[in-house]
Amino acid sequence: MGKRILLFVLTNLAVVFTLSIILSVLGVGQYFGPNGLDLGSLAIFCFVWGMGGSFISLQMSRFMAKRSTGMQLVDGRTGQEQLDWLFSTVEGLTRKAGLPMPEVGVYDSPEVNAFATGPSRNRSLVAVSSGLLRSMRPREVEGVLAHEVAHIANGDMVTMTLLQGIINAFVMFLARVIAYAMSDSRDRERGGGGSFFVIMILQTVLGMLGGMITAWYSRMREFRADAGGATLAGRENMIAALRRLQAGQEQLDTRHAALATFKISGGRGWMNFFSTHPPLEARIAALEAGR
Repeated sequence: MGKRILLFVLTNLAVVFTLSIILSVLGVGQYFGPNGLDLGSLAIFCFVWGMGGSFISLQMSRFMAKRSTGMQLVDGRTGQEQLDWLFSTVEGLTRKAGLPMPEVGVYDSPEVNAFATGPSRNRSLVAVSSGLLRSMRPREVEGVLAHEVAHIANGDMVTMTLLQGIINAFVMFLARVIAYAMSDSRDRERGGGGSFFVIMILQTVLGMLGGMITAWYSRMREFRADAGGATLAGRENMIAALRRLQAGQEQLDTRHAALATFKISGGRGWMNFFSTHPPLEARIAALEAGR
């Protein structure tokens, strides 16, 4: 846990440092003053912070995944039958999908999980937990791997980052514009742009609304990845993997959801609007219906 916290802090410091340099080079400083709000400077400020933070995190995603989980990379020549089978299965699925071979890793955890990450199709990573390998049959593991390879083929990591960056930029921009409009004339004359407290509240509220958009897109991409996995590994293998996951949800560790692309089942009721994954029964039903 301490290692994860340290990596999180260092990553955020790197992002802040890098973006501060970019804004300095662009000459973007204050975006409000006695003459009012400079919408052009504000737009650049929000775009750099919103998009820049997302894309720096994407570029570091493979490195962070390896370091935070302590995973072992496998190359098909370990001499361990299960690990070599894992590598050759990913190799076959990526070849079938017409993709470059990703890195393949296994990390020690009792949780049942797999994820794909990386900044591009050419620099991707597919990882599974030791708990998944122990609890699933080979055909079910193949379904899980096919789902993750489909995420890479669909470019989901990049499109999700692009969407999140755009939403982040809009949230920052709108929060500051609204806060400035709500500020009194004396604050504006002093060169103020609205109360910091008001800006934070607005960003929180607008961020929640933006989160509903990213959650909706994330749920749609899970259905697409399931369909892609069914094409690569066979519909029955994909359904079998989801059914096994459904039967063993008590083994799921939801503390590290940022790394999970396969394990999460969607929420219920109004919480479903904020869930990044559809309910497992909905995913199974979609596959059975051929969608």
